[in-house]
Amino acid sequence: MLDLFDQAEASPGPASTGFTPPIHVIVALGKAIEEHAAEGGVSGRGKRYRDNAKVLIDGMRAMGFRTLLPDRLQAPIIVTFHMPTDPKFVFQRFYDGLKDRGYVIYSRKAHRRRFLPHGAASGASTPEHMKGALAAVREVLDELRVSNGGPALAAE
Repeated sequence: MLDLFDQAEASPGPASTGFTPPIHVIVALGKAIEEHAAEGGVSGRGKRYRDNAKVLIDGMRAMGFRTLLPDRLQAPIIVTFHMPTDPKFVFQRFYDGLKDRGYVIYSRKAHRRRFLPHGAASGASTPEHMKGALAAVREVLDELRVSNGGPALAAE
């Protein structure tokens, strides 16, 4: 673990760390700081996160999904959707189908809580990645023969 405060306190001088530092962590932190700055800092990264969330939410709603939170409370990092109520929707098959296409959603206890959390702003995701995820969701729903991501259709 890289504890910068502890490093500074234990260091005998400005050029010493007191023990062998985790170089890979320091290099990764430096790279992350560079990427954050290149993206425009907090405001630039925040804009990408908001753009990702908008693409994801709009696309999922177009397939009938409902967000857990109303728009006024929704943050752009994690977006959670109600699971479809269609009896043909099987969470594990949905999860596996997305994973097979290169998209992994949070699954821990999701199937028991009836919600689908999605990290809209994870890593270096872009709106184009979100469009790919939406296409994968549609494909998997089609394979499951689930026509609507929301409540089951009354005619079924």
